[in-house]
Amino acid sequence: MTDFNAMTEALVSCDAEKLTELVNAAIKAGEPASKILNKGLIAGMDIVGEKMENGDMFIPEVLMAAQAMGACVEILKPLLGEGEGAAGASVIIGTVKGDLHDIGKNLVAMMMESAGLEVHNLGVDISPENFVEEIKNKNAQIVCLSALLTTTMPAMKQTVDAIVEAGLRDQVKIMVGGAPVTQAFADQIGADGFAADAGSASKMAKSYVN
Repeated sequence: MTDFNAMTEALVSCDAEKLTELVNAAIKAGEPASKILNKGLIAGMDIVGEKMENGDMFIPEVLMAAQAMGACVEILKPLLGEGEGAAGASVIIGTVKGDLHDIGKNLVAMMMESAGLEVHNLGVDISPENFVEEIKNKNAQIVCLSALLTTTMPAMKQTVDAIVEAGLRDQVKIMVGGAPVTQAFADQIGADGFAADAGSASKMAKSYVN
């Protein structure tokens, strides 16, 4: 019997070596890769997300946990069927035009990947046109816009407007975040949701899929 609790504990305590050992042992014991992913890894990252929201875990630890999880997902990938164990939704994430901040955005992307979503991280300084193009290319269901400067917040509104003009608004849920961003601003520009941190962003994205 595989002890999935030990796996989640290793992940929450950022013990990458132990986590890799447990994942390899579970594979050897014949556990399905999707079960290892869902019961061991995704369950662990859910706890990490909650701890981050509650202030019990901080960004460096969350990054370590996400990296440990990422390494184990690479081990499982060849054993997972197409889309198996994943929530299956395509997510596009990027920092809006004029803004070059990416640490928070990258953390959100890692947390969403850890939750089994298919994440396309576009990087920084992404124009509204580029977001629209990528929604079409990646057949995205969720678009995440990040801004860390008050001066680049208007670019979020321009991006939402561009998505509406392209006739893609009904296809996607739009999430916004970043230090100066608030729920009131999200409502004002017509976004679907605002998340204050990576844990709640991941949870919100999953709620849109499920």
